[in-house]
Amino acid sequence: MRTLKLLVLLLITVSFTYGQNFEGKVVYKNNYKSKIPNVTNEQFSAMMGTTQEYFIKGGNYRSSGNGTLFQWQLYSNKDNKLYSKMSSSQSVLWNDGSVNADEVIKAEINKGVANILGHPCDELILTCKSGVQKYYYSSKLKVDPKLFEKHKFGNWNEVTSRTSALPLKMIIDSPQFTVESSAIEIVPMKLEDKFFELPADSKLEKSPY
Repeated sequence: MRTLKLLVLLLITVSFTYGQNFEGKVVYKNNYKSKIPNVTNEQFSAMMGTTQEYFIKGGNYRSSGNGTLFQWQLYSNKDNKLYSKMSSSQSVLWNDGSVNADEVIKAEINKGVANILGHPCDELILTCKSGVQKYYYSSKLKVDPKLFEKHKFGNWNEVTSRTSALPLKMIIDSPQFTVESSAIEIVPMKLEDKFFELPADSKLEKSPY
């Protein structure tokens, strides 16, 4: 369960115009395939959620899903911390963005391998200590990799430094499960800075995962 909760953190460890960084919302649909005999695909889906809403502005992002375990996650560029709220804890758990238990062993890019929501996408394959991670991205959803240089947790700095974009599809393989997250909606919008602030009554606790 400790490993599973760490994976949840890693997975939940994104104005749509040319030449500008994307600001707005991407909605993902998640599909899970369990590798654990006593945990079904449906149980993983219920815990972690079948949909995820991901909001990003500059170097800050937050996401929320419809899972029974995961509630929301927030990354603050200012203090390089990832804050996660799980239903199993009253506290908001935080992880140091500079700490990464994983390691990228090999990276490769394949051009023009997919079309997602009408956008031609390249593929980034990261062979990691934890398993294989695949990211499909379009240069139209730009991000500034410099803003995530210190975000080593979940290999996010590795992804952004190689793609300079948000993924429209991700396939993450681990010993416990494989999850495929595919964008089903892209909504450019202006977001207020306060949208990326922690709730005022948050009780913070360092994550044990």
